[in-house]
Amino acid sequence: MTLVLALILVGGLMAFNTYKGAIFGGVDHLYTPMTPAQDFYALSANTLEGGSFDFKQLKGKRVLIVNTASRCGYTPQYKKLQELNEAHGGGDFVILGFPCNQFGRQEPGTAGEIGEFCSKNYGVTFSMMEKVAVKGDDQHPVYQWLCNASANGVGDHKVAWNFHKFLVDEEGRLVASLKSGVDPLGDEIAAFAAGR
Repeated sequence: MTLVLALILVGGLMAFNTYKGAIFGGVDHLYTPMTPAQDFYALSANTLEGGSFDFKQLKGKRVLIVNTASRCGYTPQYKKLQELNEAHGGGDFVILGFPCNQFGRQEPGTAGEIGEFCSKNYGVTFSMMEKVAVKGDDQHPVYQWLCNASANGVGDHKVAWNFHKFLVDEEGRLVASLKSGVDPLGDEIAAFAAGR
């Protein structure tokens, strides 16, 4: 009886780890750059401070887009995202953070509270956008583009949790969808940020 229970427990843990890896793990998709069906640079968003951010200013830049949250197990990724920004940002590489409260209600704060949290706890200097929906009926247009092959030209995606990352090259082409568990300082992102 004890052996049977142990086997069930081990099997359950293996299944959970497989599920966890599938949802939160590594690379979702890497793509050969292709011209999108809809122009990435026609998009816009509002900043956390309420100003308009026109994606035309991203032409010629490599862009990492990430949905963020202040009360998530992945929240410490802000530190690595800031390190990445300090190492490569300000020139041909840009990080855009999009706070989202759709996963575990882990981003309940106001724009002011989110900005203060990011600044005080992680020294965030990369661009933070207003809180948005990344899925569902109210999905923000940026995420409509990122998640639909009919817009991005390469693939359909589902954001499953906070800190899902998308990489868009300097010609406005989606080149990667990376799950929450991907390290912002890992090989895939570091090489992209450096333009390699």
